[in-house]
Amino acid sequence: MSTVFRVDSEATVGLPDTRRSPVPFEVFTERHLEKIPQLEALPAERVREMRVVASVLPFRVNRYVIDELIDWSRIPQDPIFQLTFPQRGMLDPADFERMASLIDRGAEKGEIKTLARQIRTRLNPHPAGQQQLNVPILDGEPLPGMQHKYRETVLFFPSQGQTCHSYCSFCFRWAQFIGDKALRFSSHEAGTLHEYLRRNRQVTDLLVTGGDPMVMKTRHLEQYLDPLVAPELEHVQTIRIGSKALTFWPHRFVNDADADDLLRLFERLVNAGKHVGFMAHFNHWREMETPVAREAIRRIRDTGAVIRTQSPLVAHINDDADVWSTMWRNQVRLGMVPYYMFVERDTGAKRYFEVPLARALQIYRDAKRRVSGLARTARGPSMSAAPGKVEVQGVTEVAGEKVFVLRFIQGRNPDWVQQPFFARYDEQATWLDQLRPAFGEKEFFFEEEFRRMQGGGS
Repeated sequence: MSTVFRVDSEATVGLPDTRRSPVPFEVFTERHLEKIPQLEALPAERVREMRVVASVLPFRVNRYVIDELIDWSRIPQDPIFQLTFPQRGMLDPADFERMASLIDRGAEKGEIKTLARQIRTRLNPHPAGQQQLNVPILDGEPLPGMQHKYRETVLFFPSQGQTCHSYCSFCFRWAQFIGDKALRFSSHEAGTLHEYLRRNRQVTDLLVTGGDPMVMKTRHLEQYLDPLVAPELEHVQTIRIGSKALTFWPHRFVNDADADDLLRLFERLVNAGKHVGFMAHFNHWREMETPVAREAIRRIRDTGAVIRTQSPLVAHINDDADVWSTMWRNQVRLGMVPYYMFVERDTGAKRYFEVPLARALQIYRDAKRRVSGLARTARGPSMSAAPGKVEVQGVTEVAGEKVFVLRFIQGRNPDWVQQPFFARYDEQATWLDQLRPAFGEKEFFFEEEFRRMQGGGS
């Protein structure tokens, strides 16, 4: 049986219909595929393929996504179906066949888990050196559940937020959700977080991330965020909250039992002089079309928080300029700020979702040309690579050589930021490590220093 969580709410006179009735929160994982009624209409082979892939990569979807967001008449092309349900192409063909063989013959769970671990280790579970290079130190001890890659910004992974209302099929944090504690970032130490921030006054931004911190009860989130208004933490000017909840469970902000408490928390932080940035992950314009999603957006904005939107550009979901231009226009109309177009990270099911950098740049430019200036705030295409966030600015010809024009938006060394550099044009390249320096150079300008940061000398 799937687990059912019920959300209590009181019908309140004068509020929109989204507040009148409690909505059941029902979650399905790989163990409950046969419980999803809509899958009964699909070919048995497609459901079998889902089961095989879900034995390797995490799968979780809720009833709101199934009933309100997916157009089941457009399966398998529907973008929200691709966003949330396993697809055969997400695994290497040989790995798929090996796992399918085990499942088809009814192999023991231990044998299936062993093969799943083997496959996962080849899927780069922690990209960009995040387990080795980003962990901060306090009094000589590493701080689990935190990352400090860029000087001004600390990432915090609260232990109560290390899941999501549903899982994105392309998620670069997939390793958080497979039950392997060695691959998980999480911390329940609010005091340690606040002490680290006190001692590092160069930090201006705290990003609370996950999983999804919006799966947490408000009382837990308050323990982490309310102390940030103390005078000794005045230098922490911006509190960012990374979340997919506006897509996967907008009722969190409308009629969950502690929805009003959550919004009052945002309002307290804003009134105390903090900038609250709600970093919303929208991958397709369809995600913000439901009445409850729009009501959730309105309620968050009424607290004084600013909703900024971001997404990777991913095949099968949004690799189309019309999708992006429509998404950006709708976001601006609803009062949100387009922030980033990311390149799909080199992890997990990248082989299924990746888009060549040259095509990503063309989609970005075509989408930008179709919107007004207020919707042109999204930066990209941007690769969150090990040295930093690298933006593909364009393609041009210099001294007879066709090149990519690149620059750092953020860098492990702040001096790298905004420095342009050039890579040989490669129509097939999908990530920074596949690019080679232009003009006969042996390496990019930052590489020697980055090797020293990694402990590799010169």
